[in-house]
Amino acid sequence: MASVPSLASTVQQRLADALSAALPEAGSADPLLRRSDRADFQANGILALAKRLKGNPRELATKVVEAIPADDVVKDIEVSGPGFLNITITDEAIVKTLAARAADDRLGVPYSSGAGTTVIDYAQPNVAKEMHVGHLRSAVIGAAMVEILEFTGEKVVRRHHIGDWGTQFGMLIQYLMEHPHELDHKDGGTVSGEEAMSNLNRLYKASRAVFESDEEFKDRARRRVVDLQAGEEQTLAMWQRFVDESKIYFYSVFNKLDMEIDDADVVGESGYNAMLAETCRLLEESGVAVRSNGALCVFFDDVKGPEGNPVPLIVQKSDGGFGYAATDLSAIRDRVQNLGATTLLYVVDARQSLHFKMVFETARRIGWLNDGVKAVQLAFGTVLGKDGKPFKTREGETVRLVDLLDEAVERATSVVREKAEKVGLTEQEIVENGAYVGIGAVKYADLSTSAVRDYKFDLDQMVSLNGDTSVYLQYAYARIQSILRKAGDRRPVAHPELALAPAERALGLHIDQFGEMLAEVAESYEPHKLAAYLYQLASHLTTFYDQCHVLSDDNPAEVVENRLFLVDLTARTLHRGMALLGIRTPERL
Repeated sequence: MASVPSLASTVQQRLADALSAALPEAGSADPLLRRSDRADFQANGILALAKRLKGNPRELATKVVEAIPADDVVKDIEVSGPGFLNITITDEAIVKTLAARAADDRLGVPYSSGAGTTVIDYAQPNVAKEMHVGHLRSAVIGAAMVEILEFTGEKVVRRHHIGDWGTQFGMLIQYLMEHPHELDHKDGGTVSGEEAMSNLNRLYKASRAVFESDEEFKDRARRRVVDLQAGEEQTLAMWQRFVDESKIYFYSVFNKLDMEIDDADVVGESGYNAMLAETCRLLEESGVAVRSNGALCVFFDDVKGPEGNPVPLIVQKSDGGFGYAATDLSAIRDRVQNLGATTLLYVVDARQSLHFKMVFETARRIGWLNDGVKAVQLAFGTVLGKDGKPFKTREGETVRLVDLLDEAVERATSVVREKAEKVGLTEQEIVENGAYVGIGAVKYADLSTSAVRDYKFDLDQMVSLNGDTSVYLQYAYARIQSILRKAGDRRPVAHPELALAPAERALGLHIDQFGEMLAEVAESYEPHKLAAYLYQLASHLTTFYDQCHVLSDDNPAEVVENRLFLVDLTARTLHRGMALLGIRTPERL
């Protein structure tokens, strides 16, 4: 497994060496290399350097050019404008670099040198509650970040911080104790997620109605909360039934989303109960938290209410109950001290940003977060309807996630079916591909928008074959597979001695950027940049098809082999990139 230096990094190194040789007084200056429309790359670092050395930038640029030896990588360098360098590289260097990538399972992408342990908190549904459209983003963005970070060599620990604790359970548990068969399953067979959720919904509505109309039941329910918090055995056993029933439902939804969730990774709010009192004691003894009107609070200079009064983070309420902050701070302690985290990544709605800012600052003050451990909120915006308002049903209810996913698969299946006859798909393939395209469409629409922005949920747009959609990328991949099947005994072989057409160069240079782009995405937690890269890759491929015939009999054998090599490597890059986003690429579509 060899990591392959990108052409950009090779050219950057040549330029840096030439800068040191031509201008020793410059020290180690950055040539500031980037892709360019004028040539393959442009370096504009000499302008800043000339300012610092009080020299003429064009003269300095000419000196640097003279210090670069002609070789098999750099074909041509010209000084343009006030001292920019336009650099063209050889066709041979492009093909040789791509051949080295093709020879490696990981496409020559290096592991990150600074890899550590990231604990990522994502996909956090609530026990005994239906998952709605708002739960989609945390799950999809989180799952993509897990794949991307693992691919770059990070050790990743997944955590699903489900809402499985709190006063509402008193009402539910009390009702179940008085109606013990409400969660029984019809026959001993397996229970569908739909059945589990309808059991929970029915029980929730019934218990709520009694809670609101019967004062004595309300008292019993409140006492039951105390039993739950005290860990009374029978109460805990009933609580566990709600958790188990909810998990049947959660897992069915995640399964629909083509996401794997392991039981061991589901550590809900209840998982930190045993730590809460000690967390509060440590915060109070260290002076990080102080008592205010009986509550244990942390104050901040920059967090004020409308009247200018300080708004604290409440860790423990005056009645002794623990707030979310106590759980979140205990989770930080556990993740840092027991799981050895160097990064804590929270994929959580942007509306909770202030809460997390306060929690992280508190953890820093007491030393659980420090120079060696950082916490980051990967904040995401809201899912909007086509009208640009928060996504609701016609009746004004929040949209059930299951309904949304089912509709996406249904729409996608009809798109696949329209083309199925031409490709010769079986009914089973139509159904399978319909699911891959539908779920892929939903994930890609989410991941191709910068997380922090709101985005419109528009199924017509998502399953469209044109534009920046996952279907467009899936078709690009399937089209290459079809070409490779038609090629018969003609195989993909790299031919560095051949001259490349402009569309071949553009495609090759873009493929070569895959590793650098992934390093950037892993560093900044921005999966939308991977989606943008893949869309550009498919667009370069479309231009390449228009301008360069792959299997034409008019072409010499080595041109055919080289073009097959290029499309094959494109397909592998597409397949790998889509898999990192959690999207499947069917072989035939």
